[in-house]
Amino acid sequence: MLEKIDIHSDVAVFQQIENHIQFAIASGKLKAGDQLPTVKELAERLGINFNTVGKAYRDLDVMGYVYSRRGMGIFVQKGIEAKCREACHKAIITRMHEVISEAKSAGMDATKIKAAVSKCIASD
Repeated sequence: MLEKIDIHSDVAVFQQIENHIQFAIASGKLKAGDQLPTVKELAERLGINFNTVGKAYRDLDVMGYVYSRRGMGIFVQKGIEAKCREACHKAIITRMHEVISEAKSAGMDATKIKAAVSKCIASD
């Protein structure tokens, strides 16, 4: 699971952790009942403050994606995959709209935008 974060990103570190876990659930890499690393373990692995991991885990709990069992750990909620997939797709579409709007503002036409998207897809 999550091995690194981008400390230079405009996206807050706790949000990067939340996003990574949400995308892992949406893609099926994390399944219902799977246990997440402990707060301490993930914080040490990423070289970040444990409060940052704790905030991400609490947010995911509030959103209903994970649940905690005192003394046992944090686990992926059962039956959450479809909800998570839908939320991830919605967030991605929103970001795509923002990027396309920026591209249009920078003078790119639809043909150039489509070519850029195709190039990005091909590079991955």
